[in-house]
Amino acid sequence: MRITGGKLCGRIIKCPDGVIRPAMDRMRESVFAIIGELEGKSFLDLFSGSGTIAIEAVSRGASRVDLCEKDHIKIDTILENVSVTEKELGIKIHCHFMAVELFLKRCRDNFDYIFFDPPFPYRYHAELIATAAKRQLLSPGGIIMVHRPSEHAMPETIETLSRVDQRIYGRSIVDFYTYKQEEMRV
Repeated sequence: MRITGGKLCGRIIKCPDGVIRPAMDRMRESVFAIIGELEGKSFLDLFSGSGTIAIEAVSRGASRVDLCEKDHIKIDTILENVSVTEKELGIKIHCHFMAVELFLKRCRDNFDYIFFDPPFPYRYHAELIATAAKRQLLSPGGIIMVHRPSEHAMPETIETLSRVDQRIYGRSIVDFYTYKQEEMRV
């Protein structure tokens, strides 16, 4: 895997052992092009895997980045990838090693961008987004993105959020949600 844009463009990211389905370069590049400028923004990467999405966000200018991953097999690789990034850019990526569901219940921060990338067999996408909405983890004007397989349908609205965009990448779909009264610039 490689970083597709920003200050670390082209840098290779180490992939952890165990089961992993890394986000395709093409999909990541497209998602970051859609959301645009990240300078000074906050970003949360859930079901982080190798930390690639979080590192991509820092590379593209995000000033505060958190990631969450529960698979203990991936911790060493994530920490290695993150430490190299922190040394190069001087921006700390906050790592949380626990179940995403627990993290969402405990989190007291809010973020401009939240990216969910659960394993494809996972079936609780809408419930996770509902939890984030109820806990107001998304900043006003922010965007929640969820990467899912095409066979798992998602509703148009979840709590106070509406789907404002959807992109298809083969079998993968990324849905974009924001607060109902806001429109996304695409």
